[in-house]
Amino acid sequence: MSLPFSTLPPSAKLSPTPFKAAIPGEKLSELETLVKLSKLAPATYENSQPDGRYGVTTDWLVSIREKWLNSFDWRSTENRINTFPQFTTEIEGLTIHFVALFSEKKDAVPILLLHGWPGSFLEFLPMLQIFRDEFTPSTLPYHLIVPSLPGYTFSSGPPLDKNFTTHDIARVMDKLMKDIGFESGYVVQGGDIGSRVARVIAVDYESCKAVHLNVCFMRRPNGVTDEHLTASEKSGIERLNHWLATGTGYGFMHGTRPSTIGHVLSTSPVALLAWIGEKFLEWVDEPLPPEFILESVTLYWLTETYARSIYTYREACISVAGTKEKSTNEILQGFPPPPVQPANDPRWYIHKPYGHSFFPKELSPLPRSWVETTGNLVFWGQHSKGGHFAALEQPEALKKDLITFVEQVRSEIAGAK
Repeated sequence: MSLPFSTLPPSAKLSPTPFKAAIPGEKLSELETLVKLSKLAPATYENSQPDGRYGVTTDWLVSIREKWLNSFDWRSTENRINTFPQFTTEIEGLTIHFVALFSEKKDAVPILLLHGWPGSFLEFLPMLQIFRDEFTPSTLPYHLIVPSLPGYTFSSGPPLDKNFTTHDIARVMDKLMKDIGFESGYVVQGGDIGSRVARVIAVDYESCKAVHLNVCFMRRPNGVTDEHLTASEKSGIERLNHWLATGTGYGFMHGTRPSTIGHVLSTSPVALLAWIGEKFLEWVDEPLPPEFILESVTLYWLTETYARSIYTYREACISVAGTKEKSTNEILQGFPPPPVQPANDPRWYIHKPYGHSFFPKELSPLPRSWVETTGNLVFWGQHSKGGHFAALEQPEALKKDLITFVEQVRSEIAGAK
């Protein structure tokens, strides 16, 4: 029996395969054994600092490993995932997994929701749940599509025989939307790596009619000073500078030695927990439940996502046009760090309607006066709470912003079809 919201629109060009998460029991048993056998580092000054200034602490890692072994239940997470309609389809030789809520309304606006690293489709489930609680298939005003990007979780890829970039992701995502029936127009929303992919889609693909982002990585616009900024806007710039100075080492490792770090973190689930857990600790406004961190890391481990997912970070460290390496000075002084290139580049100015949501604990919580230099900004959502994982931390706020923006530009989207 099919789930509610699982009927594709009549305009769909294909019939994707229904999908259910079903991790074999032996893989779960292997994970438990590896977690038990994983050693921890000896006590050091750095891993003993309670504020985590040098990364995750031993106390936190010991505590959350105990939860992983004694109270975390992957099958509960799996069951929750499977209450949402999921599909897979083949695009350019890749298997693409996506979660979706399809509307039965003829005028429903399609919205493509893009995650980043170390996120996944899991980030958007709380927001999808809100939509599912509020609407029925016959009343939902939107089609909501949440893909797993190539290389992430239940999607395959990237290819082994050629380079694959955010531009390739953008092309595949646009083709996905066209194939499932939305060639005449859709809206794209993204954060983290998803924000970069969304910007490429908005600029390069006609079927995308509008874009909403919750982060903008950029340099200070030419000629702009801090003279007229508010105290909170200056604080956002200070937060960005602090992250650039103390929190971007992981990105340069991903960008310059993805093979090495991919091997290292694919050998121990506790090592992966430390590497990814740090981001879920530091990049948020208020602490996340340990259960979410564990389900995200468990999903990455069980689907062997980590080594397959960090390829986009090379783009900021290696020329996309070839294999010519940038100088160390260019890398260390460049901004932004992997995985994105600055939105200041005129090539990536968004001429279509652009909406932006500001969350104060984002990694790059930049002033509106900066962000509006990167596109046709017609909507700005200002929030007093929330961090890098907006869909997860503030699903109601992001949902409200997104539907307000979509309704504001609905007539333009319809007129562009």
